[in-house]
Amino acid sequence: QVQLVESGGGLVQPGGSLRLSCAVSGVTFSWYTMSWYRQTPGKERELVAAIASTSGSTSYADSVKGRFTISRDNVKNTVYLQMNSLKPEDTAVYYCHARRFQGYWGQGTQVSVSS
Repeated sequence: QVQLVESGGGLVQPGGSLRLSCAVSGVTFSWYTMSWYRQTPGKERELVAAIASTSGSTSYADSVKGRFTISRDNVKNTVYLQMNSLKPEDTAVYYCHARRFQGYWGQGTQVSVSS
């Protein structure tokens, strides 16, 4: 059974930082491209960042470039999203996604940026 379990969300003030984690089980983690998405009410889920399975190359949405960093630990089967200089518009539910021939989603973790 494939499981993706996110953690690390919460409430933070503008300018603050959070680190999200997504622990993956049930698949060979190193074979999978890992991504973080986010969604706010009434809007489509949007891709925030992705990291390739073998090369480790990364890509980011323009809105988070220079502030967010995605990384992975293929020993711990975990992907991370370091979020710095957070803005109120970063408020969303953040989802972890694993993709190879098919995709799997985590349950999401709420990130709220507010003073």
